[in-house]
Amino acid sequence: MMGLLLRRALLLSVFTFTAGLDSRLESNPFGQSLFARHSNIKAQAANIVKRALPAWLAASPIHNIKRRSTEQGDSCKAIKGADTKLAENTHSYTFNDLSGSVSLAWVGDGTGVILALTTFQVPFFMIRLGQSKLYRSENYGKSFEDVTSLINNTFIRSEFGIAIGNSGKVILTGEVSGGLGSRVFVSEDFGKSFIHRDLPFIPLSQITYNPDNSNVLLVLSNSNELWLSEDFGSNWKKIQDTVCLVKWGRKNTIFFTSSRNGSCVDRGMLDLKRSSNYGKTVKTVASKIYSFGLGGRFLFASVMTGRGTLRMIHVSVDQGDKWNMAQLPPVGHEQFYSILAANDDMVFMHVDEPGDTGFGTIYVSDDRGTVYSKSLERHLYTTTGGDTDFTNVTSLRGVFFTSVLAKDNSVQSVVSFDQGGEWVPLRKPVNSKCDATAKDPDKCTLHIHAAYSTAMKLNVPMLPLTEPNAVGLIISHGSVGDAISVMKPDVYVSDDGGYTWIKALDGPHHYAILDSGGLLVAVEQSLIKPINTIKFSTDEGQCWRNYVFTKDPIYFTGLASEPGARSMNVSVWGYRDALLSQHWISITIDFRDLLTRDCGDDDYVQWLAHSDDISDPKDGCMLGYKEKFLRLRKDSVCWNGRDFEVNTSPTPCSCTLDDFLCDFGYYRQENSSECVEQPDLKGKVLEFCLQGKEEQLQTSGYRKIPGDKCEGGKMPERKEIDLSKRCVSDLVGPELLIDGPSSKSVPIVITVLIVMVLSIAAGVVFIKKYVCGGRFLVHRYSVLQQHVEDNAVEGMDDPLDTDHTQNGKIEFHDDSDEDMLE
Repeated sequence: MMGLLLRRALLLSVFTFTAGLDSRLESNPFGQSLFARHSNIKAQAANIVKRALPAWLAASPIHNIKRRSTEQGDSCKAIKGADTKLAENTHSYTFNDLSGSVSLAWVGDGTGVILALTTFQVPFFMIRLGQSKLYRSENYGKSFEDVTSLINNTFIRSEFGIAIGNSGKVILTGEVSGGLGSRVFVSEDFGKSFIHRDLPFIPLSQITYNPDNSNVLLVLSNSNELWLSEDFGSNWKKIQDTVCLVKWGRKNTIFFTSSRNGSCVDRGMLDLKRSSNYGKTVKTVASKIYSFGLGGRFLFASVMTGRGTLRMIHVSVDQGDKWNMAQLPPVGHEQFYSILAANDDMVFMHVDEPGDTGFGTIYVSDDRGTVYSKSLERHLYTTTGGDTDFTNVTSLRGVFFTSVLAKDNSVQSVVSFDQGGEWVPLRKPVNSKCDATAKDPDKCTLHIHAAYSTAMKLNVPMLPLTEPNAVGLIISHGSVGDAISVMKPDVYVSDDGGYTWIKALDGPHHYAILDSGGLLVAVEQSLIKPINTIKFSTDEGQCWRNYVFTKDPIYFTGLASEPGARSMNVSVWGYRDALLSQHWISITIDFRDLLTRDCGDDDYVQWLAHSDDISDPKDGCMLGYKEKFLRLRKDSVCWNGRDFEVNTSPTPCSCTLDDFLCDFGYYRQENSSECVEQPDLKGKVLEFCLQGKEEQLQTSGYRKIPGDKCEGGKMPERKEIDLSKRCVSDLVGPELLIDGPSSKSVPIVITVLIVMVLSIAAGVVFIKKYVCGGRFLVHRYSVLQQHVEDNAVEGMDDPLDTDHTQNGKIEFHDDSDEDMLE
């Protein structure tokens, strides 16, 4: 009986890697209706916002530029004596404890240092009983040393894991006195030694490092106090009480929301504060805040409008000194918006459809993060857990893919190669057949299993995998048909950023990228039987070889490799099923000796990204320029090495319509490259309120994609004319002061209230004068809508004719806006 209970504890444990890998042991049950979303989904059809599929993409099954000098399949014969070499470099380690979970952390880049923290915890009446053990490896996991004595056998909280900083810094957060106290163990020598320090508080979340100075630490306590240390945990000072959410900004800046009434439950009445000197002075930069987020150079805030539960997204590019309302629909309490991605150029924002639909619209911003255009309609986003398939392909610039909900409630995958300018289906792999979901057995597309599939408990053990130093490479689970299938997924690989795909492996697998893409490894997913085989490929997934790494199979729980895809070591984790005991087992395989030589110049070939025909002078232009890379030939069996760097040669292109998004008020009809006016905005004069100044937009329907670097060529006309009028550009409130004695703020508050009353009155005048006269004041959308409804102006119930709005990777309903970016 004890053995059975232990086995269940292991099977239900979460095997986590601090670097971001997550392998879960679940039964993965699923039924036939998993992808039939909600019964109340609107029945109307909505088309994918896209241009016509490029002719070469529709017709040519394979790029004309091949990175191999031998026929496909010859690379399978290139490795000699692989089993012998790998057997000599396979190392097994058994952990002498019965813990239910293990967390791994790589300490430093290329150091080979791994910390493994095992924990075992059970509830006992009103307290928790548990133990932790700490192990350390200096050779990428080939062997470990039990260093539990370094942490005085203290129970380390598994939910916080191991916090890794720069320069060999490590923090472990432990419990003392039966959970009534807390202490940290800190190391500055890659975990060789630890010093313990008792905390004057109990952490609510993991301690975070200042991105620019890892000696400075920040954490929230379980009583919502904000604490900071400037000497790596030796001394702590309390910055603020009743803090609800905190994030590090740039250049030592701290942003946090606080409550005036002492409770974080009252969302929408929070103040957003900023400190640039570690809490010595604190400035309130916005009020009436529901939540906030950071991405790239943008600061986002969800602000209550003062009308019911409606919220408006505000954006700042100067750390909160000035705000502008984002041109997006307002957010109701039951809705949410999601910051899908943000960099220094632009923002991807999901805006939820009203009601419990499970889908919404993706909008993309201008370079100010203020004016947004429709990019993709019927974007899938679950209402239960905030799960979306939106994926940034880090191995090739400008590429994103996600899922849409078709009018028949099926889930379908689409891809954008130009940062949201157009979305098209993923092409069917040449070596696969359409499944039963296809109406036409010869015509179907590839669909990618991502976060939504895992949320639906499908047998999808890993999300899509890309690495910046493995150019163009994507590994993902998928199915081939008219929609994502609930049947067993297979593994597909693209070597050109998602334009073309091949079916690489049958069935679900765990996989990893090693040696900057020169080596792929995979282990078949098995929930009921032990495994002893790992698969590897030296030609980006075309040919796979098997290696039996142990004669005594193990129950597999996770595949671990050093973050960054530069290592040649991979560890297979699991346990063996014994009569009376079960222990964690790590089997590390070093593939270095498999690749007997370093790569030379002859092993690389020039490759033009986003290209089909290198002889065409216009081919390969994406976001305004071409990029040529030196990439490894598929038949070259050699070692890229840890010092391998991606070399690129950018060449600017002339501007064409492909370098432009549809401007505000315009959209692309299906199978068309032309931007046309939205019917409800025809004849309207578009005006902006930007930083308190009114500007008129004159556009032919196009605006340049943020970050696009094209030169000359076709430039559609677009002007923003300063009308020399003042206007209200934000709702964050005027209380922008250095926190201090309240008496000093009274005159300012009174002045501000007067300004607000005058602004509202001016707004009513503007409505009567401009809206009824055929104008549309863009950035005052939510305020105008309120006045319109209050004054019963006809035809203005929803002037944007869009869906309504929230958040990053978070959950929602009552706290949908929280942690908009992770």
